[in-house]
Amino acid sequence: MSCEEYILASTVEEALAALASLRGEGRLIAGGTDLVLQLQHGERKARCLVDITRIPGLNEIRWQDSYIVIGAAVTFAQIERSALIRQRATVLAEAASWVGSPQIRNVGTLAGNIVNAQPAADGAIALLALDAEAEIANLTGRQWVALANLFVSPGVSRVDASSEMITAFRFRAHGPREASAFERLARRKALALPLINVGVRVMLDAEGVRMRDVRISIGPVAPMPFRAQQAEAVLKNRVIDQDTLTEAVEAAVLESKPRSSLLRAGKEYRRELIRVLTRRALLRAIEAARG
Repeated sequence: MSCEEYILASTVEEALAALASLRGEGRLIAGGTDLVLQLQHGERKARCLVDITRIPGLNEIRWQDSYIVIGAAVTFAQIERSALIRQRATVLAEAASWVGSPQIRNVGTLAGNIVNAQPAADGAIALLALDAEAEIANLTGRQWVALANLFVSPGVSRVDASSEMITAFRFRAHGPREASAFERLARRKALALPLINVGVRVMLDAEGVRMRDVRISIGPVAPMPFRAQQAEAVLKNRVIDQDTLTEAVEAAVLESKPRSSLLRAGKEYRRELIRVLTRRALLRAIEAARG
């Protein structure tokens, strides 16, 4: 890695202006857990790194206009420890606890996880289950974009890292009779990519017997982080019983496309993991929503 310059930005506008002046040769950095390795391996190049960790507000988790808002420089350790996230967006707190080692969670950020655009990203799977949006800033302004629209292909995001930045994520917190859960299996407990990871959010009716709404996200079973919408359709407005759950889980298996790989095991085994982990996440979330 050979960067000639390092800038500490004090505002979002200053960071964006720095990127513009670098004409494609600058990159934003917060935790840098992925970017530094990519620069060292020559997978990405940058003449200058623009540090956003000292911009006020970007390292905060807060309520705003009925949303939970997470700043772009918030680390996975902050998310894992946050009482608000653990109670009102459980799937994200559980996903954060799986990311890398404690050292990586202390500096790695959710925004970096999303811009890196890997189909197995634990943060992306959790945010999809929460129907999250990302705020994208550039020199013309800011706009909220659905997270599902940010991914192009493995490792490629719609966010132009040489001229734009994610400033925050937002999603609605769990309300009454709502809950979420995250399940993951890897070859070992730390520093390993998931064989399969699943995020689920459920909303039950007043009696707690019928599914009013549900989100199911699964990775890595497609080129991009993936919502199992056919499985969601099976569950929506149905009475929750074992037959309905089995029908939904089988729909999730059918619409997923896991591949065999030396890194992640055979596709038949991974299909069975989808079956087991999706059912387990749904049952945990339903139990929590019933209180």
